[in-house]
Amino acid sequence: MQSLPLSRQIAYSLGQLGWSTLVNLVGLQLVFFYIPPEGEGIPYYITQAIFLVVLNTVTLIAASGRLFDAITDPWIASLSDRSRHPRGRRIPFMAWAPVPAALTCALLFVPPVAAESGWNIAWVAGMQILFFLFITIYVTPFFALLPELGHTSRERLNLSTYISVTWALGLIVAFQAPMLWNVFSAWLSRPAAFQMAVATLSLIAVIFMYIPVIFIDEKRYSMATPSDILMMAALKRAFRNKQFLYYVIADFAYFGAIMMIQTGMLYYTTVLLFPDRTDYAKEVVGQLGAIMVIFSFLLYPAVNILARRFGKKPLVIGAFGFFGLVFCFIYFLGRWPMPPLIQGYLLALCASAPMAFLGILPNAILADIAEHDGQKSGQRLEGMFFAARTFLQKMGVTTGILTFAALTTFGKDPGDDLGIRLSGPVGFALCLVAVIFFSRYDEKKILKELGEQNKDAS
Repeated sequence: MQSLPLSRQIAYSLGQLGWSTLVNLVGLQLVFFYIPPEGEGIPYYITQAIFLVVLNTVTLIAASGRLFDAITDPWIASLSDRSRHPRGRRIPFMAWAPVPAALTCALLFVPPVAAESGWNIAWVAGMQILFFLFITIYVTPFFALLPELGHTSRERLNLSTYISVTWALGLIVAFQAPMLWNVFSAWLSRPAAFQMAVATLSLIAVIFMYIPVIFIDEKRYSMATPSDILMMAALKRAFRNKQFLYYVIADFAYFGAIMMIQTGMLYYTTVLLFPDRTDYAKEVVGQLGAIMVIFSFLLYPAVNILARRFGKKPLVIGAFGFFGLVFCFIYFLGRWPMPPLIQGYLLALCASAPMAFLGILPNAILADIAEHDGQKSGQRLEGMFFAARTFLQKMGVTTGILTFAALTTFGKDPGDDLGIRLSGPVGFALCLVAVIFFSRYDEKKILKELGEQNKDAS
């Protein structure tokens, strides 16, 4: 079986740039668009009423699409694992999804009624369900390809590094939506300019999502054999894997935390740092996203080298802990004795370090777990392992969005910002949960047995 050449590794990773752009657009902009701070020129399209003290309508909308993944993630994974398509188990699924995923992403921000209406609630909930269905059709097979295209632990680590780069690039592309919003506002209304910004970036995402579909010959570079295990049996087997269970619980907590900081970024700049200069604050958001990505990039070679030298587990635990400290910094934004812009830059710089480690290493770790399980059992269930991870990951994302949106009920406007600040301590608590559970993952056992099996196979 041929090793994947560098050009095809890059082609594979560029697919993640596309879907990362779409997912981060929704994560960064949805709550802001439907719970806008005062003075942004965006009307209320859905009710801002509070339920059960802390819940509002947008928290329920934000949860609807992710909860639907309880069905679609393992379902798509099972179909992919058992597929006998002539082009392979993964690429045919990925070819279906880019256009409808981008279209539903854009339509999420185009409510049918130009004022507060129940029809808008139904529209956003429905569009979000469809959006995450099409994202799942692409993402679950995409990740399942990682352990199949990477034939050794080092190759899997390298692929994880490359897709971490493109994930970060997708994040920085999504961070440009506020800048484009300001540009389009020169000749469009504020809501229409926002919608045009999202649509433009969604179109760019489609192009990148098709690159691996076109350039990866799955049959040539992957030796995976279709599984004959049905969905529920495969899902149960994944969750009976103790090492996988420790991994996904920590992953759930981390994605809850990172989604809070991504959802809150516009609020941090417009409410906490620059409450009197909101247009400038939107430009700063793009700058902060660029800083996080650039400094993460600078750390990627070190992450790869350190992981080979010390192992992935201690680096991940350290990154979880440091990220928790970053959240403590958020609570005091706008109150530190330094210029607001410097505070924003410090936040971005500090966040870039753990994001570099946690962008690369968890994917490589899961690929090791899936490969270890497949070699021991003889059944290749990479899709189901990544689907189970993606499901809990999306539940973490949902938790982060729900929590942040709920916290806004305690204050989201200049001078009344307690809810925005409380995202800091809550994020710290989630990172602590991640540290506790991931510390129980037995990396030495996994790699030792993989090494022995690889040696025997050779």
